[in-house]
Amino acid sequence: MIPTAFPPREEIARLSARMLLEIGAVHLNADEPFTLASGLPSPTYIDCRKLISYPRIRATLMDFLTVTIMRDAGFEAFDNIAGGETAGIPFAALVAERMGLPMTYVRKKPKGYGRNARIEGVMTEGERVLLVEDLTTDGGSKLSFVDAIRETGASCAHTAVIFYYGIFPETIKTLSDHGVQLHHLCTWWDVLAEAKSSGAFSETTLSEVETFLNNPRAWQDARQKS
Repeated sequence: MIPTAFPPREEIARLSARMLLEIGAVHLNADEPFTLASGLPSPTYIDCRKLISYPRIRATLMDFLTVTIMRDAGFEAFDNIAGGETAGIPFAALVAERMGLPMTYVRKKPKGYGRNARIEGVMTEGERVLLVEDLTTDGGSKLSFVDAIRETGASCAHTAVIFYYGIFPETIKTLSDHGVQLHHLCTWWDVLAEAKSSGAFSETTLSEVETFLNNPRAWQDARQKS
């Protein structure tokens, strides 16, 4: 149930990036930028939801995430694994299965009927909860989930994601100020390095993406003004 192999962190990052590229979860387009949830433009987009349709890759990444969590946070650090609605739910279930722990999920907002609950499943006061999501950009969306967990009387000091943008310097501070530590498998820098070595995209595209990664705010400002 629990993985026994512990690959080096760098190898986990490289292989995770490679798998995301292999299934076409990575999208790069500098000429026609994507629009992020914030409304800002980006030459990069990643779709971690695709992972659920690839059993071998899905299983490997969940093994990686489980060993990363245990190595960084502890082997007996949690009592409950919570997934964030909706992308985090399948990954939370897979991690909970590996760790032999109860699984719950957190709604973005109350249902509006019935119990009007945000937490589905059983979460009790005093439990140490790990929040699992597919990815994080600036960390802001995680705070609402964490607050909902804490309102039950449980604690939530850790969140784990497959993909962390790794380009916004405020992310770690935003989470840390809220008492939350981030665990992740790979970042855009890992994807860029693997894309360069595999030739998955043109040199022109990769060069423009690297410019964005080095200074995303300036790249976005320039695009919005043009």
